[in-house]
Amino acid sequence: MNSTIITSISFVISLSFIFLLPFLATPTYGAHLSPKFYAKTCPNALNTIRMSIHQAISRERRMAASLVRLHFHDCFVQGCDASILLDEQATSTSERNAFQNKDSARGYEVIDAAKAKVEKICPGIVSCADILAVAARDATVAVGGPSWTVKLGRRDSTTASRILAERDLPLFTSSLKEHISNFDKKGLSARDLVELSGSHTIGQAQCFTFRDRIYNSSQIDVDFARKRQQKCPRSGNNGETNLAPLDLVTPNSFDNAYFKNLVQKKGLLQSDQVLFSGGSTDKIVLKYIKNPSKFKADFAKAMIKMGDISPLMAPKGVIRRICNTLN
Repeated sequence: MNSTIITSISFVISLSFIFLLPFLATPTYGAHLSPKFYAKTCPNALNTIRMSIHQAISRERRMAASLVRLHFHDCFVQGCDASILLDEQATSTSERNAFQNKDSARGYEVIDAAKAKVEKICPGIVSCADILAVAARDATVAVGGPSWTVKLGRRDSTTASRILAERDLPLFTSSLKEHISNFDKKGLSARDLVELSGSHTIGQAQCFTFRDRIYNSSQIDVDFARKRQQKCPRSGNNGETNLAPLDLVTPNSFDNAYFKNLVQKKGLLQSDQVLFSGGSTDKIVLKYIKNPSKFKADFAKAMIKMGDISPLMAPKGVIRRICNTLN
């Protein structure tokens, strides 16, 4: 073959590979997931999950926030694959032991209960990853939040990574720049960051996560800080796990009060307050104060987008019979 032709072909192949590299380096998204995935194989799955989740939240309303957080912490590590549900007996690298999860991530037993009920009607069909995604939606609805169509068809991972969890999950000390960078790596925008952070309109945080802010920050309402100091001592191990609501106004209802708190410098966590601190996300916060319906609609869209992060699709992954173990 003519050497000139060979050189031209090599150039074209090399150029094609260069253009392909950006696509190889980015996360994969759930293009093949479908809300009707179980329509024939387990038609009563969604109703069964919903009833189980609503029962759990009727017993403890705080559980709604815990389930939304559990889904978030699952998707940000290896994608939405239920890796966070694997316990220490299943793997020595359990994500449950990551700093951001240890003694704070909750709701495992609620997912286990929902899974057990689904297994009774459709053994080995519905993944733990899908149950967790549906549970987050149903939990949000149960406390007055929006609903959305959950795309289904994820498979469960056989691995977990504490190292990746500690690298990829946000910290309560994260700056706005760190937040935006972290979300960008998952294919999520600064707007998605604000929308998903709005889930902190429900739930509670432990004293050690906001202690430094209430004693040392200048960007905090003085009266708000004093109130939180009453149950969160300045030093020592006393009160480390004492709880305070993330939203001091309506802590058990999904609304836009969280954003109003930020404008008043009453964000409990430093990682929340940075969303309204003179930076690029201020205008988004103000928008959601003025239009609570827009916030709910955008939150639903962001949850769908987050649920699309790197799902395991057949033939990869497994369908776990029990969510915390490899079986």
